[in-house]
Amino acid sequence: MSPRTRELFRRGAEAELDPRDDWVEELHAAALGGPRMRPVAEDPVLAAATRRVTLADLLHWAAANVQHPGQRVPANTGPESLEAARDLVRRGLDESALDAYRAAQGVAWRRWMRICFDLTPDPAELRALLDVSALSIATFIEDTVAAVSRRMAAERAELTRGVHAERRAAVTLLLEGAPIGRARAEAQLGYRLSGPHTAAVVWSGPGTASGQLEAAAEAVVRTAGATHRLTVVASAAALWLWLPVASAPHPGRLAASLAGHPDVRVAVGRPGRDVDGFRRSHLDAATTQRMLARLTSPQQVARLEDVQLVALLTRDPASAEEFLADTLGGLLHADADTRATVLAHVRELGSTSRTAARLHTHRNTVLRRLARADELLPRPLAEHAVDVAAALEVLRWRGTAS
Repeated sequence: MSPRTRELFRRGAEAELDPRDDWVEELHAAALGGPRMRPVAEDPVLAAATRRVTLADLLHWAAANVQHPGQRVPANTGPESLEAARDLVRRGLDESALDAYRAAQGVAWRRWMRICFDLTPDPAELRALLDVSALSIATFIEDTVAAVSRRMAAERAELTRGVHAERRAAVTLLLEGAPIGRARAEAQLGYRLSGPHTAAVVWSGPGTASGQLEAAAEAVVRTAGATHRLTVVASAAALWLWLPVASAPHPGRLAASLAGHPDVRVAVGRPGRDVDGFRRSHLDAATTQRMLARLTSPQQVARLEDVQLVALLTRDPASAEEFLADTLGGLLHADADTRATVLAHVRELGSTSRTAARLHTHRNTVLRRLARADELLPRPLAEHAVDVAAALEVLRWRGTAS
């Protein structure tokens, strides 16, 4: 490789070290968009891990080529990649989940070609640069996929031994509705499948100590009044819980007990009974977890029974945004007190006195806020109170980044 090609390569790699946000989002969308990636894309913990790995791979390759342009880049076996590999295996996923690497490679290559065309107008220089960079990118991706595959194989071998492996296997069969005898499943789980069940998912962002997840799990047990729990380690950042109780923990009391663990989130399913209830309650909790992640919700605790409508309304994010804009108009960007007053007023079936009591404010203040809301709404509140309340409920759960 000529000195000129090395210099162009280095300059292009420097540009890659500071990618634009919209381009990073395109990269993430490609990584998670393939049909075989659906189980990963629908799991907030796995999806977040895939995004971290995708960005880490890009920066790893770019940094290596700033230092040594055009030389073979070592496989990225950093902590993000290894942790993601462990989590994929723990969820029972195979190497098809590594499609993310090659899908992202296609987007990265198109982006790299645009950078290269901006670096030089000379056809010969451009051809030399594209030839060596195509080999560099393809080799890096193949080496990294091979390294991650080996890690997954080693993790799979380790998970096939011991009590934890039996527990994961039994839970997987139960959740999939596969035939497995109750006695056999109970023996593997150390947990009775008859009677009531309430499931929860406890998870956190990257870097949270496992001790915080365990402490949060114990808080769920205490708040629910359970005597014990079934726990499955779903990933390094997520636990699946089942409690033998017939009612979900109170969200306010649970949030208070989690005050010392602000990075941990808890999603709770509806209580159920026997094997069907075991399965359904977990699926409820998973649905709630996906909703919180989809909305980047600031809420730390959610029960499906409290967010079922919001989960349905926000399943398609684009349609949800259109519904909010059409229904709320200017109220969408009004102050929080005005929106809270409208929502409370609908909940109190239009009673101004009860609304004032609920909000601990004066009746005249409620009337002023309701009048202001009618000025902002596309239609008077009295004409579509249910739609307005539904939209405001979505806003209550939605984070500012959604």
